[in-house]
Amino acid sequence: MKKCYATTLFLALFLAGIAQPAYQKAADALADSPAFAHGTLSVCVIDIESGKVLASHEASRSVAPASNLKVLTTASALALLGPDYRFKTELQADGTFNEPDGRLSGNLYLRGYGDPTLGSPLMEGAVPLESLMERLRLAVQQQGIRRAEGQIIGDASLFGSEACIPTWQWEDMGNYYAAGAWSLNLHENMHFLHFQQRSQLGATPPVAAVVPEVPGLVFVNELRSAARGSGDNAYIFGAPYQYTRYVRGTIPAGEGQFTIKGSLPNAPLLAAQYLQQSLASVGITSGGAAALFDAPAPAGRRVLYTHFSPPLAGIITRTNMESVNLYCEAMVKTIGLEQKGEGSTEAGLEAIKAYWEKQGLDWAGCSLVDGSGLSEANTVTSYFLAQLLRLMARQEEQLFRPFYESLPEAGRSGPLKNAFKGTAAEGRLRAKSGTLEHVRAYSGYATARNGKLLAFSIIANNYEGSGGAIRQKLEQLMLELCRN
Repeated sequence: MKKCYATTLFLALFLAGIAQPAYQKAADALADSPAFAHGTLSVCVIDIESGKVLASHEASRSVAPASNLKVLTTASALALLGPDYRFKTELQADGTFNEPDGRLSGNLYLRGYGDPTLGSPLMEGAVPLESLMERLRLAVQQQGIRRAEGQIIGDASLFGSEACIPTWQWEDMGNYYAAGAWSLNLHENMHFLHFQQRSQLGATPPVAAVVPEVPGLVFVNELRSAARGSGDNAYIFGAPYQYTRYVRGTIPAGEGQFTIKGSLPNAPLLAAQYLQQSLASVGITSGGAAALFDAPAPAGRRVLYTHFSPPLAGIITRTNMESVNLYCEAMVKTIGLEQKGEGSTEAGLEAIKAYWEKQGLDWAGCSLVDGSGLSEANTVTSYFLAQLLRLMARQEEQLFRPFYESLPEAGRSGPLKNAFKGTAAEGRLRAKSGTLEHVRAYSGYATARNGKLLAFSIIANNYEGSGGAIRQKLEQLMLELCRN
């Protein structure tokens, strides 16, 4: 324990001793804000070329990173899977096939290998749900199959049944941003829940539609109508495999439709159900639909069709621009599967840690339980994230370039599109934001006035005041990195 404290103290003194005055002054000014009287601020700015720490404040302090953790996951996916990696999904069959009467005396399987974009309506280059089902149906028809005596099975056995992280909050899991990650995903594991607005304050807006339709999904609607323009303050409560969901909170009063997004209770089963419906639409019958979460290797199955996702580089761009939690969780489990033969979050995080430790990254002060940053149990240090970003910048161009370009650009893209316009940071700063309750963070790259590329991480925990006010203070420090 004494040795650990001494190491931390030495690191803090070392960082403070070599800090660059202009940047350090800006970091000190941020740290002196009354907002951090009882909270924590961790700051680290590193020169990419030399590796020198140019500014720091509590850089070795363990803090919750929120979605800033995504820079680790996406950088690791590029390094360990490669920018051209494509997730696959296989349509398989077992049993025997009687060609004259088109009868398959076995099952049809849709076997997932972790693709988080399967049937996505949002990912550029992904095949939407209806078109995906058409491709799968055509593959069955081309085999001459007119009846499957067995079932249509969604095979999610590679990642098992634990879709969500145990430390995710209950109030999150029913909503789209906390959708679980299976090895067989569908439609980003989310549904659109449409409400018919009511003009009277306090009235309950009825459910108008669920898209895609989820058999058996029931909503207990406790939603209320709030003032016009009040925004989306609705939450869906429910966990994986629970088909009764509670909707609470408010949406604005009005006369039209208002849409929120929820998580699917069982994406592998829904994939099987939709394939069954698609086949039935052309007269191909089967013995029902089911999901499979634990099975030995599919010996004896033959592959009828293989579907591929868009390249990983594009998936990572959407991940960091839109902060898609599902994509990160799928990446971590896939890394575990590819590197250690186990499709679990634990295996993936172990493989990620082993890789970066070989690159020289110190994990002191870090404890991770997911890949997206949604869990409040995650802790990192700003020094860790800044060093990670420096190491990533020193990778070969084919790895660093897609990573760098995936980060929101000041004044031009993502959450930073409307920030820093007309300032020294516009077009010269790229950063991933992070937001949880009482957490605001930014980690990324800034180009200084002299042209040097800097890696930085700024993480605020348990501050006083509004999140918007803290965000502005953090943005001021990022602006100073580009001014000097």
